[in-house]
Amino acid sequence: MTLPPIQDDRLHDPTLEWLEADGLGGFAQGTASGIRTRRYHGLLCAARTPPTGRVMLVAAVEAWIDVGQGPRALTSHRYAPAVTHPDGAGRLVAFEAEPFPRWTYEVDHPELDGDLRVVHELCVPRDSAQVVLRWRLEGRAERARLTVRPLLALRDVHALRRADARLDLASELDGARVRWRPDPAFPAVHAHSNGLFRSEPLWYRDFLYEEERARGYDHLEDLAAPGVFEHDLAGGELCLILTAELAGHTPAPPSDAPALELAGELLARERTRRAALEPLDRAAEAYLVRRGEGRSLVAGYPWFTDWGRDTFLALRGLLLARGQAAAAAEILAAWADHVSRGMLPNRFPDEGEAEFNSVDASLWFVVAVEETLAAAKGLSRAEREVLEGAALAILAGYASGTRFGIRADADGLLACGVPGLQLTWMDAKVGDEVMTPRIGKPVEVQALWIQALSFGARFDRRFRTLVEKASEAFEQRFWNENVGYLNDVVDCDHVRGTADTSLRPNQVLALGGLARVLVTPERARRVVEVLERELWTPLGLRTLPCWDARYQGRYAGGPLERDRAYHQGTVWPWLLGPFVEAWVRVQGSGDEARASARARFLAPLHAHLAQAGLGHVSEVADGDFPHTPGGCPFQAWSLGELLRLERVVLARAPAAEPAPRKAARKR
Repeated sequence: MTLPPIQDDRLHDPTLEWLEADGLGGFAQGTASGIRTRRYHGLLCAARTPPTGRVMLVAAVEAWIDVGQGPRALTSHRYAPAVTHPDGAGRLVAFEAEPFPRWTYEVDHPELDGDLRVVHELCVPRDSAQVVLRWRLEGRAERARLTVRPLLALRDVHALRRADARLDLASELDGARVRWRPDPAFPAVHAHSNGLFRSEPLWYRDFLYEEERARGYDHLEDLAAPGVFEHDLAGGELCLILTAELAGHTPAPPSDAPALELAGELLARERTRRAALEPLDRAAEAYLVRRGEGRSLVAGYPWFTDWGRDTFLALRGLLLARGQAAAAAEILAAWADHVSRGMLPNRFPDEGEAEFNSVDASLWFVVAVEETLAAAKGLSRAEREVLEGAALAILAGYASGTRFGIRADADGLLACGVPGLQLTWMDAKVGDEVMTPRIGKPVEVQALWIQALSFGARFDRRFRTLVEKASEAFEQRFWNENVGYLNDVVDCDHVRGTADTSLRPNQVLALGGLARVLVTPERARRVVEVLERELWTPLGLRTLPCWDARYQGRYAGGPLERDRAYHQGTVWPWLLGPFVEAWVRVQGSGDEARASARARFLAPLHAHLAQAGLGHVSEVADGDFPHTPGGCPFQAWSLGELLRLERVVLARAPAAEPAPRKAARKR
C-alpha cells in the first residue's frame, strides 16, 4: 500500500508521524504538520554505540522566506503555555511520507498570477548518522530569500535541554562546512551547505511538547541556535547536510565537495534504493540495525532499542517472511553468544548488565532458530551448529531449572515465576506492583515450550520424552469446559490444581502462530469463536474482555495510568498474527477462508498504515471504540506479524501439526 499525500485538515492532525531510520539505531521523526509534540521529534538523533546510546543533536529548524513582501514563515513550533508560532504551518498545503518526507508550502505573492510554492524534503541516508534537508522553489520569482536556523538540543534522547549560559555557541567555519560542539559531553554536529552561514548565537526558550505533557512527563525545553543559513531560492535550491561526529560513522567528504552535488547524490541513491522495495519492505528495513560487527532488530521507535523477545518474534515477519533468512541467522548467531544458565537476556540497557527478566524470550529464540534453519539453506554446518547449540542449551537449562523458578515440572509443563518479577510478555509493573504476575504455568509459555521441545526432540531423547509428556498434559490441564476456552495460568503461584480462568488472548498461541496446535479441532474452533466475539478489534486483540471488572478501555494518562491499562484491556496488533492464523485453520485453510481473512482482518491494518506512524503499525490501541492507536507509533513485532500474515499465512494454507492423539482421547 503506497501512502497517498496528506492534505487539508489531516495536515494538522498531531497523531500523524513520519520516521526516517539510519540503520544504526538513530533516526529523524516528526509530525506531518512539522510541529513537534514529543521530545523524540527531531532531525538528527544519533546512536553513539549502535543501536544504543541515542542522543538528540538537532531538534528542528526555523525557516522563513522573503519574496519581496517581507518574511513568510515556513515552520511552526509550540511554545508554553499554549502558543503556536510562527504561522508557517498555515502555509502547508501537502505532505508526503514516501519515498521520504516532503512538505509543500504556498507563499502568497500579489504581483504574480499564482502563488509560489516551496518544497522541503528530508532524507536520512542508510548507514550514516546524518540527515539531508533540501528546499526548492516551484514557480518564478525575482527574489526568494530563504533563511534556515538550526536548533540544537545536544542531549540524551530521553532527556530535555534547558538554556545554559556556560555552553559555547561559537561556530567553527571551514569553507562550506560549519562545526558546532557547545557541550563536550555530546558529539559535535557538522553542517555542510550551499547557503551562506551567518553566526547569530541565541537560545529559543520554552518549547512545549504536548504529547509528553499528556503522557505525564516533563515537556518544556530550550534549544540552542548558533546561526542561520541564507540562500536565494530564485537562483536554485538550498541544501543542508547535518552529520553527527561519531567515531567510525562520520562521513568525511572533501572540504571542497559541493554540498549541492553531495546532497543530490545522497538523495538519488536513497530514492533508487527505496524504489526497489515495496512499501512494507521499506518500513521493515527501518528496524534492521547494526550492533557491533553484526546486525540486530530494534523493537520500536522512538524509545525502544533491541529487546530479545521483540527481536525473535519480529524477525519471523520482518526477515523470514521477506526471504531474508541469512540476515535472521546472523542476528540469532549474535544472540547465541549470550546464553547464560539456559537463558538469553531480554534487554541490553544503555548502561549496566544485561537483563534476564523474561521466561518467553529464550523460547521465542528457539522457535526463531527452528524456522530460520528451515529457510536458510545456504548456512554452513558450523553456522547451523551455533544456532542448534544455543537452542539446546536453552532447553537443557529450562528442563533442569534456572533463574526465577523456571523449570520443567513433573507433568512436563514449564513452571516459572517468583513474587515481584514480571516474566511474561505481559510485563507492566507499577512501583513494586506487578500488574499481571502470572506466576505458575502461563498458557502461551506452554505453547512456546512444547514447540521448542519439538525442535529439541530431533537431537535429544530426553526432550522427546518431555514434549510427549507436556503435550499430553496441556489440554487436560488448560481446557476449561465451564467457560469454553483455555485457562490463562494453571498451578497459580505454584499451587497445584489452581487456575486463573481470565479470558485473555495469550491462549491464541496454542492455536496459531506456531506449528503445533495443542487442542482438538472442535475445541480450537470454540476458542477462536470466543476470542473473535470478546477480544477481537480491527487493530488487534484486547488483553481482557469488556465485561471483566479489571478492564480498562483507554490507554492514556501518565505512566501509572498507562501501565495499569497496558495489559488490562489494551489492544495489541501483534496478536492478530497468531489469531488470524488460528482463524484460518479452524475455517479449513482453503482459498475462501484466506480471502475472507484478508477482507476481514487485513483491510483494517492496511487502513491503519495511513494513521499514527505512517507506513507502520502501532504498538497498542484503546480497547474501547474507536480504538485510538497509542504507545510506540513504530513497533517492530506489530509490523512483523502483518508481514507474516501477508507473505506466509494468507499466501498459502498454513501447515499445522495436529494435537497429540493421547491428549485427544482425554477429551
